[in-house]
Amino acid sequence: MSDVLIPGGRDVRGILEEPPDGADAIVVACPPHPQHGGSRSDERLVAVAAALRDSGIASLRFDYGSWDDGYGEREDVRNAVRWAREEYDCPVGVFGYSFGASLTLLAAADVDPDAVAVLAPTARLADDLDAVAALESLERETPVHVLYGERDTTVDWEPVVERARERGDGVSALAGDHFFLGKRDAIASEVATFFERTLLASD
Repeated sequence: MSDVLIPGGRDVRGILEEPPDGADAIVVACPPHPQHGGSRSDERLVAVAAALRDSGIASLRFDYGSWDDGYGEREDVRNAVRWAREEYDCPVGVFGYSFGASLTLLAAADVDPDAVAVLAPTARLADDLDAVAALESLERETPVHVLYGERDTTVDWEPVVERARERGDGVSALAGDHFFLGKRDAIASEVATFFERTLLASD
C-alpha cells in the first residue's frame, strides 16, 4: 500500500493497493458521502480492493477534497481516473458506493473509463448532477454493472436501475438495505468478478 496525492488543485489523497506480481488493470474506488462519515476506509471499498488485488487488479481508494456540494467531488473522481490512466498503461475501471456511485456515473460520462460498477447509486445529487442522464450518455460499449439493495430506502436507486436495464447493462439485486450488513464479501466478489471479466478480458 502506498499514499497518493491526486493532482488537480484540491487536496485529494488516496491509498494505492497493488497485487504482489504487478497490476494488469486498476480500479478507482469512490467512497460514500463525506459529510456522513464516508471515506476511503469504508468497509465495502476495502473489501472490494482486497478482492481486486487477489484478481491481479490494483485499486486507488481516495478521500474527496473539501466539501463542494458534489461538484468538486465529481472533479476529484475525474482527476483520480486521469491519474490512474497516466500512471498505468492498462485498463482503468471505476467503482463507487452510494454518493460515490452517483459521482462514478457523473464522472464516467466525461472521462470514459473502460468499465463502471456502482453500488446503491442515487438518481440525482442536484438538478445538474443527474446520474441517470450521465448513465444514458455513456457509450453502450462501456461495460456497466449496477448493484442495489432490495430494501434500500435511503437513496433513490430505482431510476438508475431502470435505465441500466433499458440499456442492457448488468444489474444485481442484493437482499439488504443501503448499508448491506453482512454482504461485504458478496459485494466484493461480484464487483471483482465484473472487473476481471471486463478489464482483463484481453489477457
